[in-house]
Amino acid sequence: MTHLLLDANVLVRFLVQDDAKQGPAATALLEAAERGEHRLHLDSLAVAETVYVLVGRYHRNRDAVVTALLAIIQNAGVETAEAGIVTDALRRFAATKVDFADAWLAARAAHLGFGVASFDRDLDKFKDLRRVEPKA
Repeated sequence: MTHLLLDANVLVRFLVQDDAKQGPAATALLEAAERGEHRLHLDSLAVAETVYVLVGRYHRNRDAVVTALLAIIQNAGVETAEAGIVTDALRRFAATKVDFADAWLAARAAHLGFGVASFDRDLDKFKDLRRVEPKA
């Protein structure tokens, strides 16, 4: 079995299908992984880049992006690093008007039981997060 680290461009091509060669190739790869022919490894950075590209460049709806990425994470042939935190971050991103980096930081802090040192008041939208604003 081949182990492959997934790049965000494969995820984008799979989800957008805007390239006649790369879209079907990305689909074939994910289908092969689901059949057990490959083991695909998904890193949180690739998830973040995919969210950024789909929402920012392609102007895709947050909820649709999150639903699509959650389906990929649930693919039997895809192993997601820190899957619980990634899933939580995606759900926070869909539910709150913050960027994915803030949703990721909130999810990570919540899972670790940490507060967050930040000047960003957007983090106050997460009731399970304690933001600590640095002071001089």
